[in-house]
Amino acid sequence: MTVTTALLQLEHVSIAPRKTPSRLLVNDVSFTIEAGKTTCVVGESGSGKSLTALSVMGLLSKQLQLSAGKVLFNDTEAGVQDLTLLDAESLRKIRGAKIAMIFQEPMTSLNPVLAVGYQIGESLTTHLGLKGDSLKIKIASLLEMVGIPPSRANSYPDELSGGQRQRVMIAMSIACEPRLLIADEPTTALDVTVQAQILKLLDTLKTRMNMGMLFITHDFGVVADIADNVVVMFRGEIVESGTKEQVLNNPQHPYTKALLECVPDADGKKPLKPIDYAWLPENQVAPQSELVML
Repeated sequence: MTVTTALLQLEHVSIAPRKTPSRLLVNDVSFTIEAGKTTCVVGESGSGKSLTALSVMGLLSKQLQLSAGKVLFNDTEAGVQDLTLLDAESLRKIRGAKIAMIFQEPMTSLNPVLAVGYQIGESLTTHLGLKGDSLKIKIASLLEMVGIPPSRANSYPDELSGGQRQRVMIAMSIACEPRLLIADEPTTALDVTVQAQILKLLDTLKTRMNMGMLFITHDFGVVADIADNVVVMFRGEIVESGTKEQVLNNPQHPYTKALLECVPDADGKKPLKPIDYAWLPENQVAPQSELVML
């Protein structure tokens, strides 16, 4: 087993369809996440960001397979474990308790026929054994923590706004105080004001609980707000990585530069340029040995 002091370390992870294993959707991806730090994985839709996150959780669809690589999680109790080698029951004990995930769309992630309080309480009962009054008190505390009145515990998802549903998802994900939180574009489709509130809430919770956070986004404005480190993915591969300052202020790869050219400035005077894919060299993907390991 590779020795690591990082909270999470991906080593040469590749993902492919089972029927066509030679067609790599994620190719040779490696990076690390430290406790109390946020790593943003940024790139366009289809670049492999969510697949990479799902491989950490062991939630790839049956049509896909992890064809190569290791996912090393530094568990305070069990030590460093390769999550790809664990059976389904062992993974279930880790999901929600030690590694949690906020999925992209809360309306499809929440069960429409169950009250949100019940859904928050499921992981508390499963992993911590809470029941009765102690469970109700914990659910109320979590709702308050994310800015929702405890009385809304009996509400159903369709009775809440988009921002409130996302806050419920955050409450569910932090219920058992996981060491690692994966947030897959948690502010998509939210207005700017609510987005800012959600980002501030996540950053506050990360600091309070000393969580490592893997934050998936396509928005460099979000990266500038919350990232400590940045990984840029293009066509299933990492093309650039480093600290937030390195990537935003001194991008090296043509794709990173092209992405940044698409970001408007505050006064709206910056000319925006569409990405010219024909101009992007196919072979300008940095080899893993040259990537800055975060």
